Amino acid sequence: MNFELLNNDNLIFYAMRMYENPQCKNIQEFYEDMDRIKYIKRLLIKYKNGGELRERLLLNHIIVFYNIFNIEAATRILFTEIKPELHPFLKTFIVFLNNLPKKIPEFDLVSIPLDRRIINKLREI
Repeated sequence: MNFELLNNDNLIFYAMRMYENPQCKNIQEFYEDMDRIKYIKRLLIKYKNGGELRERLLLNHIIVFYNIFNIEAATRILFTEIKPELHPFLKTFIVFLNNLPKKIPEFDLVSIPLDRRIINKLREI
């Protein structure tokens, strides 16, 4: 399968191939780990819609995600699965964790701005 660019057709196959969780016992655990994307997405949407920023919870989910995928794979999967209007928020967390690769094929990471409010919150940690 071609993974040059991730899309809905090849994303799950790419994720399975790049998955690095030695404690995983079955496919259900893989899907539970992939569900973290939903949690990250919900928290980012809540923040975008004027809700509270739950920065520690977001950091925890993102850190766990980066623990089961290498940096490039995790970044490609997250940016592909999360809507572009949420990318500035996501990128800010990833930069804070020093996990942003120089580039990924799907998106121009340099052109995605950082969110100043999130930066200020993360500096308080």
